[in-house]
Amino acid sequence: MADQSAQWSVANASGRILPMKSRRALFLGVSVAAVAVLALPAIGQDRPESILPPGFGDAPAPRRAEPEAQRKRPVEASRSTAAQDSPAKAPDASANIDPTGGAATTEVDADAEGAESAAMALVNMPQAARRAVDRVGLLGQTDGNMGAGAFAGTNGRYLARVMRGMEAPIASRWASILLRRAVLSRADTPANISAADWAAERVWLLVRMGEATQARALAQAVDVDRYSPSLYVFGMQAALASADPAALCPMAESADRSGRDTAWLLARAICSAFSGETSLATAYLDRARSRRGDNDADVLLAEKVVGAAQNTRRSVTINWDNISRMDVWRYGMATSTGLQIPDRLMNNVDARVRLWRAQAPLLSYTVRLPDAERAAAKGILSSAALMDFYGAAFEEQDPAERGNPLFDMLRESYAGRDDDARMEALGKFWAEGADDEGRRYARKVATARAASRIQPSSDYYDQYFDLLSSMLSTGLDRQAVKWGPVVRQSGDDAAWGLLAISNPRAVGVSAAEITDFGAASSENGDLRARLLFAGLAGLGRISTNDMSAMSETFAVPLGKKSRWTDALDRAVRLRAPGTVAILCAAGLQANNWSDIPPEHLYRIVRALRLVGLEPEARMIATEAVSRA
Repeated sequence: MADQSAQWSVANASGRILPMKSRRALFLGVSVAAVAVLALPAIGQDRPESILPPGFGDAPAPRRAEPEAQRKRPVEASRSTAAQDSPAKAPDASANIDPTGGAATTEVDADAEGAESAAMALVNMPQAARRAVDRVGLLGQTDGNMGAGAFAGTNGRYLARVMRGMEAPIASRWASILLRRAVLSRADTPANISAADWAAERVWLLVRMGEATQARALAQAVDVDRYSPSLYVFGMQAALASADPAALCPMAESADRSGRDTAWLLARAICSAFSGETSLATAYLDRARSRRGDNDADVLLAEKVVGAAQNTRRSVTINWDNISRMDVWRYGMATSTGLQIPDRLMNNVDARVRLWRAQAPLLSYTVRLPDAERAAAKGILSSAALMDFYGAAFEEQDPAERGNPLFDMLRESYAGRDDDARMEALGKFWAEGADDEGRRYARKVATARAASRIQPSSDYYDQYFDLLSSMLSTGLDRQAVKWGPVVRQSGDDAAWGLLAISNPRAVGVSAAEITDFGAASSENGDLRARLLFAGLAGLGRISTNDMSAMSETFAVPLGKKSRWTDALDRAVRLRAPGTVAILCAAGLQANNWSDIPPEHLYRIVRALRLVGLEPEARMIATEAVSRA
């Protein structure tokens, strides 16, 4: 069950990331195989007048529904709402783009926009060439698509509310990967929602997850003359989050026929510049200046993009000292021209913005490397993609000044002379400069293949847990199982727990063994023991006779009911894997695993197993136990 995350781009709709083999070989001196995945979000801070489109207001808190799926191996593809009694943290219902809490405003009249855009066809196109909107998605049958019935029997408006209220990104890397698969699957549009609005909600969720590139590609999978008002709104967010102003051009003319929205006015200026209409671009910029003033930062940033599009010597200076907040427009415009946003502003943005930046090609790899590590921990980048980042950042260094010990440790972990040398390098790499749990976990993702090349040996007794958690971070469960004999012989209860829950074959466990696992864990032992029990119970690996007693022993109320659990049960009965994946993500709305109740993990793992996603369920449970 290897790491099968697939990094997407508009040019590569199959989801395969370009391997960059020469770069990786130069850096490591060894071939590293792995498959990649990715994910993205929205942004802001303080709030002078915003030029963002509408759609960031009230969103009702969601409930729950039920599904099922049938895949035998997890596909690593790199957050849901709750009413009072729903999962983890109940997020703010508003899809706010301002990390400091200020709501974004807009000049768009959505009603006027919708009335005009609905009847508009920008291009005369043969009917046969038009794309159907009833089944919009990016994944094919070989890419982890969940099937046409992924949302069967689900009320689309209810599911849209769940998605709109989801606080993303979520705690789990593997659940994020599964959520992305669900959202990108080419499945039938659920009932009671228009196809365009359903696409819009998926685009907006991807943006908030940090999956900007995926969001942009999904928005572009719908013909513009079939856009709904909300798809225009969230399509702009996707274009800006992915720092791709050109992606605004198919939408720009029909998005705001009234011409009252400054954002779309500036988008037309940019698109006119891209098409060589210099005078028209200047006219649009002049209109925007008449509204916002000559020194408005948003207009100046758009003017800089116009100059870049025309390849002129137009000089535009951005005075960051006069900018007190960062929003999605400013991020997208600045990043698309290669401007590096000051740390003063980036330090106050939502975490998802850094996930976007990890995928911004005009910024250097060195600048983006910390963000790439965060993206790998969230399931947006795969092990192979992260290795490419390290290799590219290494190449950017002056050959005479290469001396970063991080790169040396990583190279040695893959290409060391023997297992002892590689093992020593792995331990140092995992700890070097990893000042938070997310970055430490990302380091384990990067070295999953290196860890799997270490031969099982009692010599590495004190590293069993880290070795296994590194392998399992990308789904290398079969390689991890090979360590079973030495782990059992050593009596390492912490490593035993990881093998017990990740093993494709069920193993018998007792309450005493779970308790010993918690006692052996270096931190949060009690919580890890409860999560281990919840995960094993969800996988059906606790006997019915022992379930009740062990539930009391570990204080995990497996029978606790809520509207979320009711919705999840119903989705399971309907065998709708896409709905199950979304509702499971709703139960994981938190920054880290220590904030997730064990009973949520039980419900999530059980639901996924019952709809045929048992491998994914095992990896989510394993991640919980290793990261809590």
